[in-house]
Amino acid sequence: MIEKERGFTLLEMLVVVMIMGLFIGLVATIAQPDERGLLRIEAERLAQLLDLCAEEARLTARPIAWTSDGPGYRFWRFAEPSGWSEIRDNDTLRARVLPQGMAILGLRVENMRPRGGMRLEFTPHGEMLSFSIEMSLGAERYDVAGSPMGEVRVVRSGASANEGMAPG
Repeated sequence: MIEKERGFTLLEMLVVVMIMGLFIGLVATIAQPDERGLLRIEAERLAQLLDLCAEEARLTARPIAWTSDGPGYRFWRFAEPSGWSEIRDNDTLRARVLPQGMAILGLRVENMRPRGGMRLEFTPHGEMLSFSIEMSLGAERYDVAGSPMGEVRVVRSGASANEGMAPG
């Protein structure tokens, strides 16, 4: 009796490849955050970095500043006698460029827009003014808000005081 070897037909192979393609597409869609998620991640990163700035200013007894040009931001340290210089020796407080389409729209300190651009200073004495930094990506908006008590939080723009808050 002659045994016939059985293999996969072209149709069976095409079906398997199509199912694998759909599965990979689904995983990629799930793994890639939407605009809201991506903006939230960047806002939380900024909140943590600002919290770190306040703490480092207190520990080193040297003022630290944050500035933004819209699509990115930088950190500065004050040292006598040279004055302000960009922080380049600390990978955590390095200059950052936001992802494509994301921007920092504005800064409010004590509910007022500061003169001379977006600049926020952290003093070694620990006193902190309330501030709000508005970030956007597409139609999504988040604020990174700091309180005089030293709390830095991420708040969905337009949310009430308690809605949408998460520790920074």
